[in-house]
Amino acid sequence: MYIGIDVGGTNTKFGLITAEGLVVKKAMIPTNHEKEPFIEDLLQIISNYQQEYPDIQGVGISAPGIIKEDGYLLTAGAIKPLYGTHLQAIIQERVHLPVKVENDANAAAIAERWIGNAQGMSNYLCLVLGTGIGGGIVANGQVYRGFNGMAGEFGWMLLDRLPLTGDLETVSLNQRGAVVGGLCHQYQLALEAAGSKLQPVADAEEIIRRADAGEILASEVLANFYRDLAIGLLNLIACFDPEAILIGGGISANEAFMQRLKATLAELTLRHQSLAYLQGIIENNILPTKLGNDAGMIGAVYQLRQASL
Repeated sequence: MYIGIDVGGTNTKFGLITAEGLVVKKAMIPTNHEKEPFIEDLLQIISNYQQEYPDIQGVGISAPGIIKEDGYLLTAGAIKPLYGTHLQAIIQERVHLPVKVENDANAAAIAERWIGNAQGMSNYLCLVLGTGIGGGIVANGQVYRGFNGMAGEFGWMLLDRLPLTGDLETVSLNQRGAVVGGLCHQYQLALEAAGSKLQPVADAEEIIRRADAGEILASEVLANFYRDLAIGLLNLIACFDPEAILIGGGISANEAFMQRLKATLAELTLRHQSLAYLQGIIENNILPTKLGNDAGMIGAVYQLRQASL
């Protein structure tokens, strides 16, 4: 048995995972954004499982941010106090078990190749849509990290004309094509600009419901969201020529979302002369991930298993 832990900006999910990737028990706690209490939370999770299951073989941890192959966190997404923390070394020293810390999108990507919708694929991409956009690149069956461990930061891509001053990331895929930082953020900006008395929401499903009910502002923001996310996918297809792009995050379980995203991408592709010519000649599939919210901890455990072989 292995312990899998998936650290998110809001919640930390954890579970007991078999050597075959089956999650047999799982739970969740709020993520502490203070460094020492955060580490103590992880140690408590591990200790509780060790007491119940003495044969634990290791701990796989997926986390946001730029993570070196040795588990050193250059960044940690929204969890600012963890920047510059060698999380893998700290946890391993305290629990005396093999520990692997992996970027969450990389973990999700490789989990899909193990037991998910990328089985049999060797070259594909994975996008995890949440507060921001995490990206995982699998090339020749291996996670591609880049020189600094930064590869796959697809959310940093810039979409259109740059502002003359200020933060360029206001036109990034993170702030236009993510769910919370993109769709919900843009909806709130649109409400403020329109002087609307409607309450902003942090739930993409609610924005979709409002659009379906005929709210014009929600419909416009939603259309822009699909377009911007599809532009990001179009750029990735042109750059990587992947066998497939897997879309993860809670919204990917919404079949209507996936259908509209694929329809928007198809429409834009036909307007791109070079890529339009290749339609019917090449194939790039857009698929939802299979493993859902369990993918991060499953993938982290897989990387741990592989490292021990």
